[in-house]
Amino acid sequence: MDAAQLRGTVRTVPDFPKAGVLFYDITSVLASPEAFNFCTEEGVRWIHSQNINKIAAIDARGFLFAAPIAYKMSLPLTIIRKNRKLPGPTISKSFTLEYGSEKVEVQTHDVSSHDRIVIVDDLIATGGTLRASAELLAEGGATVQHFFAIIGLSFLNYRDILQEYQVETILDF
Repeated sequence: MDAAQLRGTVRTVPDFPKAGVLFYDITSVLASPEAFNFCTEEGVRWIHSQNINKIAAIDARGFLFAAPIAYKMSLPLTIIRKNRKLPGPTISKSFTLEYGSEKVEVQTHDVSSHDRIVIVDDLIATGGTLRASAELLAEGGATVQHFFAIIGLSFLNYRDILQEYQVETILDF
């Protein structure tokens, strides 16, 4: 498997979740053990070259890729969830995205000033969720300088909003 073959496994769905949006569906990648393994191995390869001691995953499809990467690298995994999905004390951050507004949160005990975190997600659209997640973790004392995703939608100019971070994607559309 290589990136060109992976590109062929990504299914697109027109007009989802609303008219005029072309949705890039990673369930077809998950349905292929070879494609899924390629994605996690690429994540391990790239993240290994960074100075990272923790992986964070974004709700919900980021969990699917971050968990096996963290496991393979023997690194702790912190999850960033949508609003009101985590028990106990949390830090939260509101932001806007292409379909409206959202809020993400992390449990306060899952982030510290010793953390050097890479954030993993399945897809980067505008970069708003990643930026809010990085700011959220920074409020907890962590350092975030890296993002890893399977797909980047470069036509939405996510690199502009994430210009101060190092961003790695396997595929750009």
